[in-house]
Amino acid sequence: MVQRALLSFETGGRGTLDITAEVDAIVRGSGLSTGLCTVFLQHTSASLIVCENADPTVRRDLEAWLARAVPDGDPLFRHTAEGPDDMPAHVRATLTQTSLVLPFDGGRLELGTWQGLYLYEHRHRGHRRRVTVTLVGA
Repeated sequence: MVQRALLSFETGGRGTLDITAEVDAIVRGSGLSTGLCTVFLQHTSASLIVCENADPTVRRDLEAWLARAVPDGDPLFRHTAEGPDDMPAHVRATLTQTSLVLPFDGGRLELGTWQGLYLYEHRHRGHRRRVTVTLVGA
């Protein structure tokens, strides 16, 4: 059986937003026991990551590394239509992921003890981000 749901999130600007509970609620409410959950972000300047959920310094360190690897305002970039963070946001999204496939069993996501699912906003200002969740299972 296949089920689909849409989620919408307001981000507060560059950084991570934990969306684990919202996606897991869709899995739990689906009536499906075992299968795969595809989470797809419908944007090119944000991404999805599975990351450490216990210590927020892990996500801060990831942001520090990305800021060094893909700095805002780099003169290398010509695509600056929406400001100095425009092209760096696209590069960050390309380096991370806009789609993830996660297993579920017993009607729950099978994330590890220290794993969480995060929407990673790469723009400085907040945006409304749309996420499609597709479940395939029994």
